Amino acid sequence: MNVVSIQNLNVYYAQHQALKNVNLEVEEGAFLGILGPNGGGKSTLIKAVAGSIPYSGTIKIFGAPRNFSCLGYMPQSSDLNRKFPINVLEVCMSAYLRKKRHFFYRYTKAMHEEAMECLCLLGIEHLAKRTIAELSGGEFQKLLLVRTILTDPKLLLLDEPTANIDPRSSEHIFEVLAGLNKKMTIIMVTHDLSAVASCVKSIACLSQTLIYHGEPRLNADILTKMYGCPIDLIAHGHPHRVLPYHVHDGENGGCCEMGLEHRRSEADDIL
Repeated sequence: MNVVSIQNLNVYYAQHQALKNVNLEVEEGAFLGILGPNGGGKSTLIKAVAGSIPYSGTIKIFGAPRNFSCLGYMPQSSDLNRKFPINVLEVCMSAYLRKKRHFFYRYTKAMHEEAMECLCLLGIEHLAKRTIAELSGGEFQKLLLVRTILTDPKLLLLDEPTANIDPRSSEHIFEVLAGLNKKMTIIMVTHDLSAVASCVKSIACLSQTLIYHGEPRLNADILTKMYGCPIDLIAHGHPHRVLPYHVHDGENGGCCEMGLEHRRSEADDIL
């Protein structure tokens, strides 16, 4: 079954067309990574699926339009007032208020335990009683992810979930998401190519239009179409590979793979 079905999607911001005739199918159990240049429409696509912006075309979630009850959405930035006197655990518990509750509704012990377990999963359980004003950017990002997970979605939409987070914490988050993917479908906007190698099952490359959708393998042609110019990828000591292994070009004394120039560095591990 297709969790998300997008047909002829067009989005405008005033006179600027952000997305043009996008067609995309996302199957149940997928972990889709959305890649592309800044301004290429990645966040716009996520917002359209979440129903937070106007669009033309058709978007169906589990076969129905505007079916948001099974959807969890973590935006790139939150409008939550960081000065508001609320602590980390209280923000987490607010996830249970997604459905209408009566005036005297109280959280259960099981809810508290589940929230603490989720905080432990992201490694921030020690911050439970700390106010959100005391959190770093990365800690606040993890908190937003915890709250989104606690809504128990069948479809999880994430817009740059590892923004403002150090590489080690990013790796941890990708491991957590890989585990969550066993019970939910995930669509994630990211600039982090290590996510492509470590957890996503397929990628969609956007630059106003859909350039590529398929296995998480990049090549020179896809990158050129996506960014509009030839691209070099240089990694420094990172174990993941997002491009095929290169071959040595003895005639020119350089390294190449499908025409992709490769400037060699001592710790280069991607090509």
